[in-house]
Amino acid sequence: MLFNSYEFLFIFLPVTFFIYFYLNSKKLTTASIAFLVFASLLFYSYWNIIYLPLILSSMLFNFVIGNTLSKHTLTVNKKAFLTFGISANLLLLGYFKYTDFFLDNFNGIVGTSIPLPHIILPLGISFFTFTQIAYLVDSYKDKVQEYDFIRYALFVTYFPHLLAGPILHHSEMMPQFSSIRNKAKNYKNIAAGLFLFSIGLFKKVVIADTFALWANTGFDTAATLSFFEAWATSLSYTFQLYFDFSGYTDMAIGASLLFNIKLPINFNSPYKACDIQDFWRRWHMTLSRFLRDYIYIPLGGNRQGEFRTYVNLFATFLLGGLWHGAGWTFIFWGTLHGIALMLHRAWKSLGFTMNKYLAWFITFNFVNFAWIFFRAKEWTDAVKVISGMMGINGVVISVKLKFLKSFATRYSDFFGHLIYGSTTYIYIFIMLYWVIKLKNSNEMTALFKPTWQTLWIMLSVSIYALLDMSKVSEFLYFNF
Repeated sequence: MLFNSYEFLFIFLPVTFFIYFYLNSKKLTTASIAFLVFASLLFYSYWNIIYLPLILSSMLFNFVIGNTLSKHTLTVNKKAFLTFGISANLLLLGYFKYTDFFLDNFNGIVGTSIPLPHIILPLGISFFTFTQIAYLVDSYKDKVQEYDFIRYALFVTYFPHLLAGPILHHSEMMPQFSSIRNKAKNYKNIAAGLFLFSIGLFKKVVIADTFALWANTGFDTAATLSFFEAWATSLSYTFQLYFDFSGYTDMAIGASLLFNIKLPINFNSPYKACDIQDFWRRWHMTLSRFLRDYIYIPLGGNRQGEFRTYVNLFATFLLGGLWHGAGWTFIFWGTLHGIALMLHRAWKSLGFTMNKYLAWFITFNFVNFAWIFFRAKEWTDAVKVISGMMGINGVVISVKLKFLKSFATRYSDFFGHLIYGSTTYIYIFIMLYWVIKLKNSNEMTALFKPTWQTLWIMLSVSIYALLDMSKVSEFLYFNF
């Protein structure tokens, strides 16, 4: 089920909300938790019920492993048992996500013709796998305070974060469900949650899905791209991805606030970053935390010398690229970020500095360039866009503004009929100003007060988004 669907907005969310708090009002707290698990599983299986047994068996397996790791009477080697649990999770993820990729490359290298099974990727498997790996490590470190299967099932399946994060720790979420204060409706949280949800819905439906039309045309349809077309294509995807994923996160955090549960912030104006390290402190923050805590630090972090630190940085982002998708373009995207972080660390260690405006310009353009490989379905798509951005296919623009019509007509050889037009470039400049200068949704929610003004803003953006929901579009990170 999608957040940007009428079924979710007008049936699932209000029904779940009222039944959950009704059960809590009758002191049926265990029943309320069980109902929320049931509702979350319904939310998950609504798209394709065939994978419901998968997530149920995965939860049962990890609960047993985590419960066993917490016991100090464990007869086998505790670290080996943790390794077994993590390996089982990674094998499950690898089977669904990477089987076709590895078989295809094996066939290409060895010359065999093993048929590809074309396994459909279960929704959210990357996220609920990482969430449960974090749970196993926390159990190993005695950071988990309770072991109850229904509550554990809620931790994994809680519908706001189930399909695309944020990636949670057991200790930051479950105490909130135990709090007595959170069992009753909190109208301030409800107002703030609806406000944040409406912003996220607007980001997704109005902004991201508009940029998607231009990005998809440039990457998937156009045979060649001129200079301005290529830049419009890459920047359209850069903004589509941000407003799509941050919009989902806003909706997830907003929906969770209705239930008095605060999910961690996942975005903090990443396109304001003035270096690549700062970017990763702002972009998909819970994933960055996971990569740091469960890959970079276990590899040795920065504790084993400068050379090893560079290797660890590179390896972490190489694996981060592979986590995002089974393809060489994703691996190359991770490689680019790994190299960028290594260069940034070397730059800082040498004591060099840079003007902040130049630093922002370089960082933003690097991120925009790297996203091309993240989006491209094939290497040829990436080459097409990059070639256009370099001006190899000519510098041609399309202008539909009336005051430039005569100029465009006079120089028709220079101005061609393109797939974009002036609207694309206007949107790009507006969104560039938005992400650089305006407050982000986290800051707006922190300053939120339930006034007539905020009510008007919430209703305006919600109605606009609802009127624009003529088509159903998935969130990009559902595919990762």
